Amino acid sequence: MRVLIAGSGGLIGTALATRLRETGHDVRRLVRREAEAADERGWDPPAARIDEGAFDGVDAVVNLCGAPLLPGRWSAMRKQVLLDSRVEPTEVLAEAVAEHGIPTLVNASAVGFYGNTGSHVVDETAQAGGGFLAELCSAWEDATAQADKNARVVHLRTGLVLARKGGLLDVLRPLFSFALGGRLGDGRQFMPWIALEDEVGGIVHALEHETLAGPVNLCGPAPVTNAEFTKALGHAVSRPAPWWVPGFALKAVLGEAGEEMALYGQRALPRRLEHTGYEFRHRTLESALAAAT
Repeated sequence: MRVLIAGSGGLIGTALATRLRETGHDVRRLVRREAEAADERGWDPPAARIDEGAFDGVDAVVNLCGAPLLPGRWSAMRKQVLLDSRVEPTEVLAEAVAEHGIPTLVNASAVGFYGNTGSHVVDETAQAGGGFLAELCSAWEDATAQADKNARVVHLRTGLVLARKGGLLDVLRPLFSFALGGRLGDGRQFMPWIALEDEVGGIVHALEHETLAGPVNLCGPAPVTNAEFTKALGHAVSRPAPWWVPGFALKAVLGEAGEEMALYGQRALPRRLEHTGYEFRHRTLESALAAAT
């Protein structure tokens, strides 16, 4: 299979390109500059420009584009950047997929689609929730509309990715190393984590299983609360996690971003992955943390 990846320079994209090549697939990468390597093709999403021949022989497109949600507050300008960095590239790729008759588009999204679900279990049948992240993810998914007409489109509703380098643990690991870790707010919000190995494995599974389409939750099968996550991470790095960050303090410092990123939670389950036969390498948080710390 020849796979064209947009956003191949990030944590997930880099690992995905490596895994695909290791399993015998041909990988091309879209880059926002002049192409230099043999596997690169240049593109400019704001100008809707993609190098000629980029889609020759391509069987699937994977779109992982999107500006980081943190750090910083979500001003109106920052929200627009977050929206444009996701919707604009997705629309360009969706139109190209339709124009070139590419059979499959696998597009990034996030579990933030569900909003704050409390202790209620959600799977891929749940509707969009409230809040900026839910609105962002809905717009992100809607941007594939052109490709939906003829291609198989998969929306990757990804959770919190745990990796040895990069992702959530790059932020938390230094704090816990100095015994500054602790729960956020009341600690009852659920954290839908996933090991990087399973994030990549789930994407490859979506590429290879032609019956899989629509939303797919990329999160581990055993979501935990923030309090449970904090305790498990402290144990994994052999450091106490005695602190507590009040919810009002997070809101005061980060505003809406602090509330939605730290105090909202989704008790999301990967039912579509499991129903189509995906076998998790790391089914528990303890296993995922052992691999990432």
